[in-house]
Amino acid sequence: MPHIHIEYSGNLEQVVDMTALCEALRKEAVYIDALPMPGVRVRASRVDHYAIADGNPKHGFVDISVRLREGRPEDVKQDVIARIFEAARVFLHSAMDTHSIGLSAELREINAGLSPKCGTIREHLEDSV
Repeated sequence: MPHIHIEYSGNLEQVVDMTALCEALRKEAVYIDALPMPGVRVRASRVDHYAIADGNPKHGFVDISVRLREGRPEDVKQDVIARIFEAARVFLHSAMDTHSIGLSAELREINAGLSPKCGTIREHLEDSV
């Protein structure tokens, strides 16, 4: 049940294709053995109210939060966040060459006992990834 949430400063909307960033992270996530493909969810939320560094409005940010159900070993969690972060860094490389952008990521565990879930995605999957 990996949920990947991207928060980004609104000033990046014209600089970064956020839909394509979501797809790039989804593609990386589905190839990580520790993440069940039917549970992968990637979404992005624009943040319009923010203040960064010296207050100059040219600065922007992309912050990635990865939430996983508990139980994976530490080395697996480190691999997951490293691969997701690297996929984002590679995707954002050209934008970061020309714009002031802070990129960060964090992995958090979800307590399974406090996180009920259900769905029919598995029943509707096609054979493509």
